[in-house]
Amino acid sequence: MRLRSFFFSIFSFSHSPSLPSSSSRFSSLSAAMSPALEKSRQGNGECNEVSKSKVTVVGSGNWGSVAAKLIASNAIKLPSFHDEVRMWVFEEVLPNGEKLTDVINKTNENVKYLPGIKLGRNVVADPDLENAVKEANMLVFVTPHQFMDGICKKLDGKITGNVEAISLVKGMEVKKEGPCMISSLISKQLGINCCVLMGANIANEIAVEKFSEATVGYKGSREIVETWVQLFSTPYFMVTPVHDVEGVELCGTLKNVVAIAAGFVDGLEMGNNTKAAIMRIGLREMKALSKLLFPSVKDSTFFESCGVADVITTCLGGRNRRVAEAFAKSGGKRSFDELEAEMLQGQKLQGVSTAREVYEVLNHCGWLEMFPLFSTVHQICTGRLQPEAIVQYRENKL
Repeated sequence: MRLRSFFFSIFSFSHSPSLPSSSSRFSSLSAAMSPALEKSRQGNGECNEVSKSKVTVVGSGNWGSVAAKLIASNAIKLPSFHDEVRMWVFEEVLPNGEKLTDVINKTNENVKYLPGIKLGRNVVADPDLENAVKEANMLVFVTPHQFMDGICKKLDGKITGNVEAISLVKGMEVKKEGPCMISSLISKQLGINCCVLMGANIANEIAVEKFSEATVGYKGSREIVETWVQLFSTPYFMVTPVHDVEGVELCGTLKNVVAIAAGFVDGLEMGNNTKAAIMRIGLREMKALSKLLFPSVKDSTFFESCGVADVITTCLGGRNRRVAEAFAKSGGKRSFDELEAEMLQGQKLQGVSTAREVYEVLNHCGWLEMFPLFSTVHQICTGRLQPEAIVQYRENKL
C-alpha cells in the first residue's frame, strides 16, 4: 500500500542513525563558516567601515518585526556588519494620531504588529522605501506576497552594486507563462541573487525567544548562505542551509493552503484523526506539485524545518488555520476578507490567495484531478463548495 510506504519512509528517515543531530549540524556549520567571516570574527573587533555589510529589512509586519529583531541582535555584535538595521515601514496612522514609524523609533517597539517586544536599539524604521534600501548590500524581503511585484517595480533601477537578497515571503506570482516564485521575481526585476528562509516559524513565539528552527534555501556559492545563517542564527533560532531554493520556497508557500484545510477540519470539529489525514495528504500534494514544477526539488527538503515541521506548526497554530476555522464555523457565510479584517488587525492571510494561485496553475496545466485537496480548498474559499467538502473526495494516486 502506498500510504504505508509513505509513513514508513517518514519513520525511517527521522530515525536513521546516519543522520547527524540538530546540534552537530549546527556545530559543523559554525566550523565551516567562510574564511572571510571567520577572519573578521578573530580579528581585533574592528572592521573597515567600507567593507561592512549593511542590512535593510523590507517589511515591518509581525514576522518582519521579528526578523528585524533577530538580525539586529547579531548585527550589533558582529564586526562585519553595520550596527544599524533599517526597516522599511508602510506608514500608518495609529488611533492616537501618531505615525507608526515615529512610534517605532521612539519606543523601539512595533506597537501595532508586535506589541510588547523591543526590536533592538539599532533598528531604525523608515517609511521611504528607496531611502531605506539606499547603501544596503543585504536586503531582507518580508511582506505579504501580493505586494512584492509593486515593491520590486519601485526598486527597479535603484539597487546598485554587489547586493544580495533573501526572501521570507510565502507565495507566488501567477503569470501567463506559468508560476513565478517570489525569489525569482526579486532576482529578475532587481538583478540580484536571492536566497530564501522558511520554516516552522510562528512569529510571536520567536519574538519571546522560544526555540525554533528555519531553513535557508540557496543556489550557487555557499559563502553567501553562510553569511545569512550567521546573520539570523541565535541560541533560540537555529538555521540550516539547504541547496534547494525552489523546494524550500514551495514548502513555505504551499503549506498555507494545507493550513486552510486544517482550519476547516477544526471549525467542523472533525477531530484529530481527520486533521492528521488532511496534513498527510497536504504534504503529499506539496511534494508532488513541487516536483512537477521544478524536477530539481530534493526529497530531503520536505524533512527540513521548511517542510513537515512547518506543515505541523501552521496547521496547529497559524493565522491561516485560525481564520479558516472561523470561516467553517460560520458555515461559509462570512467572507475571508471580513474575517481577516476582524481577526488579524491589519495582518494579511496568505493561504486563501495562494490557494487561488495554485488553482490557476493546476487548471492551466490540466492537473486539477491530480490535486484534489488543493483544488477543494480553493473551491470552498470561493463558496463553490461547502466546508464539509474538505473530506468528500477520493484521493488520487500520483
